[in-house]
Amino acid sequence: MEEYNKLKHMFDQGVLSRRQFMSGVAAIGAGVAMGTSTFSLDALAADEPKKGGTLKLGLGGGSTTDSLDPRSWTDSVGLLMGFGVYNQLVENGPNNEPIPELAESWEAQPGAAKWTFKLRKGVQFSNGKEFDADDAVYSLNLHRGETKSGVAGPFKAVKDVQKVDKYTIEITLESGDADLPSMLTDYHVMMVPNGHTDWKNPIGTGAFVVDGVAPGVGGTFNRSKNFWKTGRGWLDRVEITVINDRTARMNALLSGQVMAINRTDPKAVAKLKADKFDVVQSPGGYHPVISMMVDAKPFDNSDFRLAMKYSMDREQMLKSLFQGIGSVGNDHPIPRGDANFNTDLPQRKMDLDKAAFHLKKSGVTSKVLMQASEAAGAESLNMAQSLQQTAGKAGIKVDIKKEPADAFWSNVWLKGAFVTSYWGGRPTATAMLSVAYKAGAPWNETHWNNGKFDKLLADAKAELDLAKRKTYLWECQRMLSEEGGALIPAFQDYLSTSTDKVGGISVHKGFDMDNGRVMEKAFIKG
Repeated sequence: MEEYNKLKHMFDQGVLSRRQFMSGVAAIGAGVAMGTSTFSLDALAADEPKKGGTLKLGLGGGSTTDSLDPRSWTDSVGLLMGFGVYNQLVENGPNNEPIPELAESWEAQPGAAKWTFKLRKGVQFSNGKEFDADDAVYSLNLHRGETKSGVAGPFKAVKDVQKVDKYTIEITLESGDADLPSMLTDYHVMMVPNGHTDWKNPIGTGAFVVDGVAPGVGGTFNRSKNFWKTGRGWLDRVEITVINDRTARMNALLSGQVMAINRTDPKAVAKLKADKFDVVQSPGGYHPVISMMVDAKPFDNSDFRLAMKYSMDREQMLKSLFQGIGSVGNDHPIPRGDANFNTDLPQRKMDLDKAAFHLKKSGVTSKVLMQASEAAGAESLNMAQSLQQTAGKAGIKVDIKKEPADAFWSNVWLKGAFVTSYWGGRPTATAMLSVAYKAGAPWNETHWNNGKFDKLLADAKAELDLAKRKTYLWECQRMLSEEGGALIPAFQDYLSTSTDKVGGISVHKGFDMDNGRVMEKAFIKG
């Protein structure tokens, strides 16, 4: 029994393939496993991945401004398509650990400011060109200098990227960063051929090539004849339909129009499971945000920001918005499951007396306008209304403007001073803090600019002593919670759902849909 449980745990975690699991069960005796579990070997055999079939996906998180330029991705559909077409130097593994992809190995010199990456040989792009160091250097440099890339902030630390030989590159940083391999797993950092600029006709080393894409509508993809991985790339074809409305997305799944969806309604989980749908619940760093720009009135007043924070009912939001599927937030972006989560920081609770005290101290009497949109998640408007109601009890006057989902990320986000948004998690605390809160980062939505914070973050990146690094990161979290401009009520577990005919979508601590790699990993059951 103990041996079987170990095998089952390894299988559930993705450490063992189905074939390896079945072989292990056979070795310890199938009768033991069959007598102690409802897990059927016949079912396992039927679930063994096979080549072929078409997967139809219904996805929320699409817009008419979407592109297959990886620098531009701000929401789910772009990156999910991208992971089907491109590969990375380093893959984010199931437990947020860096594992080799197009880079087969890497090594840091003492101090972690200079890194050498050995590239995989013999990998071909969809056009037949072999992937090499020139391609890697070009692809990394897309995120440096004058760029609107979503990873431009962390990449400011990259001093140089050089080709050593055809299959080796060297990355030099301004200062040491022990998390560089994890930084390279950011979903923007995809590999393309040297000089590639035609994003309507993307070329990658991924499992699929584009058949046709209509931004905000959907796309179709066919298997690439040059895909290089074994154990992935099972499907012949993937058809994606953008369905931003959560109810419509659910109805498309129930009616059989699509076979899998992302962003499942937490209220529907119990029924879906009862109806034999496969619901994959992945704890991660996904969190809704109401951002306050700390350099715009009245949010430049620290007491007013505290008044807003004390007026938020986090426990109620977690329950009403997410059915309790997740954990409460504390106005910083590091989730409880992260090894560097600050366990000493007191959990802020709604306190309307304190909210009223800080409001009076701030001297602010005017109304504030919050811009909210379902582009930031189906729960975004409810979150905004909940805060409006509780803040009103403390004397804070909040008006809400409902913004259209289409083009929200281009026209409203990073422009409005008080805006709903959301973040997916990042592999490391340093990556999350760098992309969203470092001074000058393009996606610093709260305009947080604090020299002490930036110094602590830099020290944390360079520090190889994990205990000492934690002290820096704990202080960063404290500063954001007490002084920052982000209202973070909760962290929600990712929820993806598929019919029982779809296999290969597993739990991942990154993003939903198997950290975006659903096209590469999924298969149609025999």
